[in-house]
Amino acid sequence: MRGLSLRQKVAQLVVIPFYGEAPSSRSRAAREFHKLVRQTGVGGLILVNRIQNGIKRAEPFAMAAFLNRMQKAARVPLIVGGDFERGASMRVAETVKYPHAMAYGAAGDLEATKRLGEATAREARAMGVHWIFAPSADVNNNPDNPIINIRSFGEDPKLVAAHVEAYIAGVHAAAGARALATVKHFPGHGDTAVDSHMNLPRLDVPRERLDAVELAPFKAAVAAGIDSVMTAHIAVPAFAGDPMPATLSPAALNGVLRKDLGFQGLIVTDAMDMQGLSKQVPPGEAAVRAFEAGVDVLLMPPKPEEAIDAVVRAVRSGRLKPQRIDESLRRVLLAKSRLGLFRQRLVDLEEIAETLDSEAAASDAQAVARRALTLVRNEHGLLPLAHPETGCYYVLTESRYGTQGRIAEEAFLKRAPKDRVFHLDPADRPVELREAAEKILSCDAAVVVAFVTTGANRGDVALPGEFPALVDRLLESGKPVALVAMGSPYTLRAFPKARAALATFTTIESSEAAAVEAVFGEIPVVGRSPVTIPGIARLGDGISLRGR
Repeated sequence: MRGLSLRQKVAQLVVIPFYGEAPSSRSRAAREFHKLVRQTGVGGLILVNRIQNGIKRAEPFAMAAFLNRMQKAARVPLIVGGDFERGASMRVAETVKYPHAMAYGAAGDLEATKRLGEATAREARAMGVHWIFAPSADVNNNPDNPIINIRSFGEDPKLVAAHVEAYIAGVHAAAGARALATVKHFPGHGDTAVDSHMNLPRLDVPRERLDAVELAPFKAAVAAGIDSVMTAHIAVPAFAGDPMPATLSPAALNGVLRKDLGFQGLIVTDAMDMQGLSKQVPPGEAAVRAFEAGVDVLLMPPKPEEAIDAVVRAVRSGRLKPQRIDESLRRVLLAKSRLGLFRQRLVDLEEIAETLDSEAAASDAQAVARRALTLVRNEHGLLPLAHPETGCYYVLTESRYGTQGRIAEEAFLKRAPKDRVFHLDPADRPVELREAAEKILSCDAAVVVAFVTTGANRGDVALPGEFPALVDRLLESGKPVALVAMGSPYTLRAFPKARAALATFTTIESSEAAAVEAVFGEIPVVGRSPVTIPGIARLGDGISLRGR
């Protein structure tokens, strides 16, 4: 620490994005990236995905090799982070696909959540990732939340806290794979209807309510020894009337998080290029105010060099005390030391395949997907369907790119004639949707599998395009319709006339297969809803079905 200049110290408190592979060595991007690592000396990297005709996830071996090269180039070992909320599969290909957090809430198995944390730590460390930006400690009690939703364990603060504790215990239990766990998004992003990637949400509730609901899982996380806390770009006026994002609020961070909750670990911002922050304050000023508020690490500032320069100027002008920077630097270097990065910063590429190819982990993920299935309505015992060959089946996906819905489609085709199975996406023409809807008249019943996922910059969690009208036509046909909500369970509230309603709380492939099996009674249904679905289900509801 003594051998670092002021600018180098500040640079250690900055984490920049990378896409999982090396940019072309001749490109300007490659030169700038190498400069930030080697010359500027940024403290860490975060893995993000390219969006190009769908999400392009990193290839694990190429990513690990790239990280090894960057570690060799860095003067101080890099700390590498990733949004591994669903294990490494959220960002990395060829890894076990785990369900979303809300599926774990529906399954009600804390040991499974602990195993998720443990497996995630092993996967991460095998590839050179040390800092897991999970779990979400958000209490999702707003059905219109477009960005948290199924990333949360549920709407009950006690349930969320219990799963957060289990996940942290799992991360810390991973033998030989020490990793940092992170709770987010402080002080709680669950009761918002605005995506902070797009605008600044405002959580306008009294402090007493915050203590009882939003802050409860964070209190539990601190007691469980959480390593780091990620801030939210949301305004919470209950904290000293501060209208600014919590990321820039001394009352929220130095006051509530440090003083009231007693947290002494790393505080990291959410991505600083998100408009919930960037629309409020210019980038350089945001960096300075984040440190004034109590932040230790700036995640993805839009222009890293400008952020570093702004903080250096603030120190030299007396606005920020040098001790403030040293305090955060101490925390960062201590974290790197505890991770063993000063002893060994490289990973063994030979060991990656063995860690990622875990049959036990894949089996566990599939078991959770099955246990999470929750039947919240079943009028006249519509499910399970006794005669698959007489039904019509509609798989409504969000995009024609990627693999969403293919497993469900294939599962239906194994059980029903081809002309009764429809795989549709929002780009299909209205005439195609009408023809598909008219087919129900020749069927005894219909099953609609509707995908609705959360994602940055979407703005809502509704069925896209003409799909709501399609579902309404099916419901108005007079034939019984079962609706399967893949992903957001709140999709069900838009269609109260559905005779049966099944929620999966996730969109992974094993949940597609499990949902189809459940529709035909091939597996039991035992889940309990971890959220209220207005007009459809209360918290804890669930109709059990025996499997054949």
